[in-house]
Amino acid sequence: MRIVAAGVSGFIGTRLTTALTDAGHQVTRLTRSGPTGPGESHWDPDTGDLDSAALDGADAVINLCGVGVGDHRWSHDYKRLLWSSRINPTRLLAGECARLGMPVLINASGIDYYADRGPRIVTERGLPADTFLGRVCQDWEAATASAREAGVRVVNLRSGLVLGREGGLLPKMSLITRLFLGGRLGSGDQYWPWISATDEIRAIVHLLTGSVTGPVNLTGPYPVTNAEFTKELGRTLGRPTPWRIPGFALRIVLGQFAEAIIAGRRAIPVVLHDSGFQFEHPTLPDALAAEMARRAR
Repeated sequence: MRIVAAGVSGFIGTRLTTALTDAGHQVTRLTRSGPTGPGESHWDPDTGDLDSAALDGADAVINLCGVGVGDHRWSHDYKRLLWSSRINPTRLLAGECARLGMPVLINASGIDYYADRGPRIVTERGLPADTFLGRVCQDWEAATASAREAGVRVVNLRSGLVLGREGGLLPKMSLITRLFLGGRLGSGDQYWPWISATDEIRAIVHLLTGSVTGPVNLTGPYPVTNAEFTKELGRTLGRPTPWRIPGFALRIVLGQFAEAIIAGRRAIPVVLHDSGFQFEHPTLPDALAAEMARRAR
């Protein structure tokens, strides 16, 4: 397949483009900084600058654009960037997919789409959250409407906590745990829907073909609470995790971002399972052991 990929400079995108290339697909990366070699094309989603020739004749577009939710404290300006870095690229790519009759658009979203339901299981039919990140995810998915209405098969990836050695949550929590500072965040009862980076990539590749459309939970089949996650990470690293950081302390240090940590969703991947996908790392111990083994190489 000929695939156009946007927002793939991070650790997930890097793994994804490597996996696609290794599988024999031709990948054209959209880059803001300008092409530095073959297989790249310049774009600026904030101004609408995009060379349509890069998409013309492609079999699929994959869009993972969006700045990290935990990279900075949520100032007013950073909240605007969290929104615009997701919505602007999606609107532009969805419009081009609609205009060119693209077969498939795989577009990122997040598990924060859902309201916190406590211990109750959340599927792709779950209710949306009336939170900042919940509204961002709703706008993010709505931004693909032009492609969907034009007959493009649109898949919205509601990803959970992606566990990878290179970035995201795992390196930060691993460092804290290795320093004997690991412990529960808030009550520890909130569910953390996780997925190994390996299975995140495998699932995206899997969804490129077939007939799946709409929202798909990219989460492992067995979500755990924050307390269970912390304990298992400590066991994997050979460290105790006795501490507890109360919610008010998280709010003081992290501001509004603390709400994303304290809230939880017991999300399970019903659509992904029904599509025939088989997890390589179905349990949290499997995922952590695999990522720690990659780190040791």
